[in-house]
Amino acid sequence: MYSRLLALALPLLFVTYVSATVIYKWVDDNGVTHFSQQIPENADEQSKSEKLYSEDIEPKSIGTVAPIASSKEPTKLSQAQQDAAQINQFDKEQAKEICKNAKYNLDILVTHTKLNSKDQQTGEVVAVTEEQRQQKIKMQKQRVALFCK
Repeated sequence: MYSRLLALALPLLFVTYVSATVIYKWVDDNGVTHFSQQIPENADEQSKSEKLYSEDIEPKSIGTVAPIASSKEPTKLSQAQQDAAQINQFDKEQAKEICKNAKYNLDILVTHTKLNSKDQQTGEVVAVTEEQRQQKIKMQKQRVALFCK
């Protein structure tokens, strides 16, 4: 008798109770829309506050907006890009050498954080700051993009 009652009651322990969640939606004084499961602090003042129930909210379909072709005009090449294109076109060996040097310099700049360089005006060795290192990394990446194709 008890075993039958237990057999009938046991599945009820694993049944989850499903209910709709109340979501409050309101627009603040700055025009920002808010969603919360908690009543807004100044609910009596919130004339724009509305109650939504989670079971009534339909999710938007994914991928229903067709892409729009961009109408951008072709960008003009910078002077550096024009120079690089000319070198790539007429002097392949020089372009390969610039590419090789740029990759090597980039590797050094990325793998070493404490670097020194010679000041071109005074000739003395000075430490490279992190800002200078990041600027040099950016420059070498541009050179790699321009000459290593």
